[in-house]
Amino acid sequence: MTVAVVIVAVLLATAVGLALVRIVRGPDLLDRVVAGEMLISVMIGALGAEAAVNRHATTLPILIVLSALGFVGSVALVRFAAGEEA
Repeated sequence: MTVAVVIVAVLLATAVGLALVRIVRGPDLLDRVVAGEMLISVMIGALGAEAAVNRHATTLPILIVLSALGFVGSVALVRFAAGEEA
Protein backbone atom coordinates (compact mmCIF):
# COMPACT_ATOMS: atom_id res chain seq x y z
CA MET A 1 0.00 0.00 0.00
CA THR A 2 2.72 2.49 0.90
CA VAL A 3 4.62 1.76 -2.32
CA ALA A 4 1.52 2.64 -4.34
CA VAL A 5 1.06 5.85 -2.35
CA VAL A 6 4.66 6.86 -3.01
CA ILE A 7 4.34 6.11 -6.72
CA VAL A 8 1.13 8.15 -6.99
CA ALA A 9 2.72 11.03 -5.06
CA VAL A 10 5.75 11.04 -7.35
CA LEU A 11 3.58 11.00 -10.47
CA LEU A 12 1.38 13.82 -9.19
CA ALA A 13 4.42 15.89 -8.20
CA THR A 14 5.92 15.35 -11.66
CA ALA A 15 2.68 16.49 -13.29
CA VAL A 16 2.62 19.61 -11.12
CA GLY A 17 6.25 20.37 -11.98
CA LEU A 18 5.63 20.01 -15.71
CA ALA A 19 2.52 22.20 -15.50
CA LEU A 20 4.45 24.88 -13.64
CA VAL A 21 7.16 24.79 -16.29
CA ARG A 22 4.50 25.27 -18.96
CA ILE A 23 2.98 28.18 -17.03
CA VAL A 24 6.36 29.92 -16.76
CA ARG A 25 7.68 29.15 -20.26
CA GLY A 26 4.41 29.01 -22.20
CA PRO A 27 4.75 30.94 -25.43
CA ASP A 28 1.20 32.28 -25.34
CA LEU A 29 -1.74 32.76 -23.01
CA LEU A 30 -3.54 29.63 -24.17
CA ASP A 31 -0.68 27.38 -23.05
CA ARG A 32 -0.64 29.03 -19.63
CA VAL A 33 -4.39 28.65 -19.16
CA VAL A 34 -4.34 24.99 -20.18
CA ALA A 35 -1.49 24.36 -17.73
CA GLY A 36 -3.52 26.07 -15.00
CA GLU A 37 -6.43 23.77 -15.73
CA MET A 38 -4.04 20.85 -15.60
CA LEU A 39 -3.08 21.97 -12.10
CA ILE A 40 -6.74 21.86 -11.12
CA SER A 41 -7.00 18.34 -12.55
CA VAL A 42 -3.93 17.21 -10.62
CA MET A 43 -5.40 18.72 -7.44
CA ILE A 44 -8.60 16.75 -8.02
CA GLY A 45 -6.57 13.58 -8.51
CA ALA A 46 -4.51 14.21 -5.38
CA LEU A 47 -7.58 14.85 -3.24
CA GLY A 48 -9.26 11.77 -4.67
CA ALA A 49 -6.20 9.65 -3.95
CA GLU A 50 -6.00 11.03 -0.40
CA ALA A 51 -9.67 10.22 0.16
CA ALA A 52 -9.16 6.69 -1.19
CA VAL A 53 -6.10 6.04 0.98
CA ASN A 54 -7.72 7.34 4.17
CA ARG A 55 -11.12 5.83 3.31
CA HIS A 56 -13.30 8.86 3.94
CA ALA A 57 -15.68 10.94 1.86
CA THR A 58 -15.37 14.30 3.60
CA THR A 59 -13.48 15.78 0.65
CA LEU A 60 -16.26 14.96 -1.81
CA PRO A 61 -17.78 18.49 -1.78
CA ILE A 62 -14.34 19.96 -2.46
CA LEU A 63 -13.87 17.57 -5.38
CA ILE A 64 -17.24 18.57 -6.81
CA VAL A 65 -16.44 22.29 -6.54
CA LEU A 66 -13.01 21.83 -8.14
CA SER A 67 -14.55 19.79 -10.96
CA ALA A 68 -17.16 22.48 -11.61
CA LEU A 69 -14.44 25.14 -11.54
CA GLY A 70 -12.40 23.22 -14.07
CA PHE A 71 -15.43 22.75 -16.33
CA VAL A 72 -16.43 26.41 -16.18
CA GLY A 73 -12.83 27.43 -16.82
CA SER A 74 -12.63 25.18 -19.89
CA VAL A 75 -15.87 26.54 -21.31
CA ALA A 76 -14.76 30.13 -20.68
CA LEU A 77 -11.43 29.42 -22.38
CA VAL A 78 -13.12 27.99 -25.46
CA ARG A 79 -15.49 30.96 -25.67
CA PHE A 80 -12.57 33.37 -25.31
CA ALA A 81 -10.48 31.59 -27.95
CA ALA A 82 -13.45 31.42 -30.35
CA GLY A 83 -14.07 35.15 -29.88
CA GLU A 84 -10.48 35.95 -30.94
CA GLU A 85 -10.77 33.98 -34.18
CA ALA A 86 -13.99 35.61 -35.35
